[in-house]
Amino acid sequence: MLPDLVGSADFDMPLPIGFGQTISQPTTVRLMLGWLEPQLGDKVLDVGSGSGWTTALLAHLVGPSGKVYAVELVPELVKFGRQNCSRIGIKNARIYQAGRKYGLPKEAPFERILVSAAAEELPTELIDQLSVGGKMVIPVRNDILEIEKTSAKDTEVVVHSGFVFVPLVPSERV
Repeated sequence: MLPDLVGSADFDMPLPIGFGQTISQPTTVRLMLGWLEPQLGDKVLDVGSGSGWTTALLAHLVGPSGKVYAVELVPELVKFGRQNCSRIGIKNARIYQAGRKYGLPKEAPFERILVSAAAEELPTELIDQLSVGGKMVIPVRNDILEIEKTSAKDTEVVVHSGFVFVPLVPSERV
């Protein structure tokens, strides 16, 4: 957290973490994690890991038998997230520099995918990285989509409206 915001840590609001990025409002993160329903032992992808806060929460929720793979576009935030996770003893999560495509295709499939930035359109490459029976929670414009992959080609979608996020941008589009 930025030093001048330490007194704001208990507020239920998004806070800047630098480089035009924020950590999401705690209530929004709680809702998203509830919709995601991570289970012990799950293999999870955290897209837009920022400070590492959601990465650490997911690592705790999937337990020591689970694994969290996180990606972040901003190099300084990759380092910041790694330092934060290391500082609190997170051992079952890794934060990677985001590549030219959404997600982390080389580590797919994932049982759960959490995206913490808003896409303009639903990125099909993330659905491709989701295992059948898996779930993804992703902001698209001002909605949060709760997506369950029911077969190799089919999904069920629940829409939760009324949210605002920073934009999701893969490095090839920067």
